[in-house]
Amino acid sequence: MSFIGLLIVVLVVVSLWKVFEKAGQPGWAALIPIYNIIVMIQVAKRPLWWFLLLLIPLVGMVIAVIIMVDIAKAFGKSTLFGVGLAIFGFIFLPILAFSDAEYH
Repeated sequence: MSFIGLLIVVLVVVSLWKVFEKAGQPGWAALIPIYNIIVMIQVAKRPLWWFLLLLIPLVGMVIAVIIMVDIAKAFGKSTLFGVGLAIFGFIFLPILAFSDAEYH
């Protein structure tokens, strides 16, 4: 089981790296724990102070979904895709990373 978990983590990191590069951000940011959230906020075109909202218990969950929806829309995907990205990131993130979706 831990091997499968490791494979999923590697898949998510590689996918996030690719998404960051598509958005014109440094791909290595996917490896730095707090910095990758800041870069995701930038990719979603939201103000950086939203990072503080992520620290508030229930509010943070809602903000995380909004950020994922905004990332999906920035790549020309639907709101439903963004919700899928928030809930099933290990599935939707590779789809976003390795598809022909372009950052707008």
